[in-house]
Amino acid sequence: FSYPARHIVEVDGKKGLFRGLTPRLVSSTLSTITRGSVKKAFPLEDMEHVSNKDDMKTSLRKVVKETSHEMMMQCASRVVSHPLHVISMRCMVQFVGREVKYSGVFSAIGRILKEEGILGFFVGLVPHILGDVIFLWCCNLLAHFINTYAVDDNFSQASVIRSYTKFVMGIAVSMLTYPFLLVGDLMAVNNCGLRAGLPPYAPAFTSWIHCWRHLRDQGQLFRGSSLLFRRAP
Repeated sequence: FSYPARHIVEVDGKKGLFRGLTPRLVSSTLSTITRGSVKKAFPLEDMEHVSNKDDMKTSLRKVVKETSHEMMMQCASRVVSHPLHVISMRCMVQFVGREVKYSGVFSAIGRILKEEGILGFFVGLVPHILGDVIFLWCCNLLAHFINTYAVDDNFSQASVIRSYTKFVMGIAVSMLTYPFLLVGDLMAVNNCGLRAGLPPYAPAFTSWIHCWRHLRDQGQLFRGSSLLFRRAP
């Protein structure tokens, strides 16, 4: 983390650390609004809390129902907010080529529409959604099985442990689904006219699967996943 941060500050000053902030804030706002709207339009029916192993079938059904509802909200919010995420990523990678092609949200929207059409706003969307879906299901199911089978109800701190299980599982699963995030972000800037998305910095990928295979072959699927170590040579 310190290597790129220090380099950016040396070149652009501290303001360089905030490239793409405006579209990122708009993207997060749209995501939050969309999740709230979907939740209000399709409310989840309350189900009785179940923790006893004898009621495993009922408890699992509850987790599946809640996860399905959460997945619907996440997919909707991802689709709505992704265009601004694309703009944010392109604003960031302009640092590499010292470009000013994307200087504002509205000008960026016009440029993408002109050069790539509507589909230009959704490049990299598929791996992001796949990563979100896999993360939700793995995290929720793992937390459920651990809380049901590994945590004894007779243990005095059982409720406290259960409250942290999902959080811990989220950290672990996020590492496994990181490649989807990386591939989605790389596709958002690939072959868009910016130097960072063109050779020699990156091949012109034909699809996100092509990008995935390239990173896999280079041993770079987890590039950027650690704050302490650099995977890039």
